[in-house]
Amino acid sequence: MKAMILSAGAGTRLRPLTGMIPKPMLPVIEKPVIEFIIELLAKNGVDEMMINISHHGSLIQDYLKSGYGYGLSIGYSFEGHFENGQLKPEPYGSAGGMKKIQTDTGFFDETFIVACGDAIIDLDIKEALEFHRASRALATIVAKEVSIEQVSNYGIIVSERNGRVRSFQEKPTQAEAMSTIANTGIYIFEPSVFDYIPQGQFYDIGSQLLPELVKKGESVYSFVSQIEWYDVGRSSDYISILGQALKGKVKGYKPSGKEKAPGLWLGTGAIMDISVEIAAPVHIGGMTRIGKNVKLEGPVAIGSNCEIGDNCDLCNVYVSNYTRIEAGLKERNILLTPEYFVRSDGSSGQIMGSQYSKYVSDTRSKK
Repeated sequence: MKAMILSAGAGTRLRPLTGMIPKPMLPVIEKPVIEFIIELLAKNGVDEMMINISHHGSLIQDYLKSGYGYGLSIGYSFEGHFENGQLKPEPYGSAGGMKKIQTDTGFFDETFIVACGDAIIDLDIKEALEFHRASRALATIVAKEVSIEQVSNYGIIVSERNGRVRSFQEKPTQAEAMSTIANTGIYIFEPSVFDYIPQGQFYDIGSQLLPELVKKGESVYSFVSQIEWYDVGRSSDYISILGQALKGKVKGYKPSGKEKAPGLWLGTGAIMDISVEIAAPVHIGGMTRIGKNVKLEGPVAIGSNCEIGDNCDLCNVYVSNYTRIEAGLKERNILLTPEYFVRSDGSSGQIMGSQYSKYVSDTRSKK
């Protein structure tokens, strides 16, 4: 079975997290987001896939390589060009990226799955495929029912009882919403869908292709699933997912290191003073040192090669690799790196010139 993972977006809503890394490579503690969907597709019979890449896309390719480590084969479609010796990203859009691959290679010669590389999902793909085939659909949208309070965060699908799609609403207000069925960004298509995608231009699946198919009376269906779905759409979402992973709620994530006590994982070479107070879950990376009288109230994840000074008090805090935190910092609900911080409400800023500049630095730099 064949699949495509959409990974060419710039992730602008997630900056500064995505300043030097593509959104699919954001680590859930230590495991990149895209790795979850790769493993799920491989487990469900996908043996060949394409990934479109653009913004820092080489990091994705360098990490996943040819896919041999996952039991499948991966090809990469770069969307961009060289200009004055510089690599310039040039995304084609989700549908346009598919069309580029099909025009160049003819890869999509059977029913295929499309998924976003910036979401963690747990889906019964075989059940979705059975629905798609039984419906004789050209396109099937994997959907999830959300609360009325959440509709304004999603693309909403309006369908008949049998799942046939009649219209769409993009992030409607609660008063405007005609449905509570949300598009998860996972699709099943037949190869004939390429007849509806224009050549050589930006074209999006959700906002352009699917509405056009419905307008033309083509068979577009929604498959409502009890899917586990963690969408890394905003910085606040990302920080929430880190906490959910540490709490054991994200399928496919298992903390590395040794579990020294229930919910406390220590990486190789990590050193923690006996006076440290722990409220699990807490993950401490390899070669990290935790000082005296430190309080860590989970969920907390400290990266590798970090230093946490004496008398720090951290709750729902995530510290990136090679980060030094000086003694006495008391902080809640935040991600800290040597360059920037991101709070759980999505607000962010540079460390230099902020209130954290006297506390946070790079362990590879001299004090």
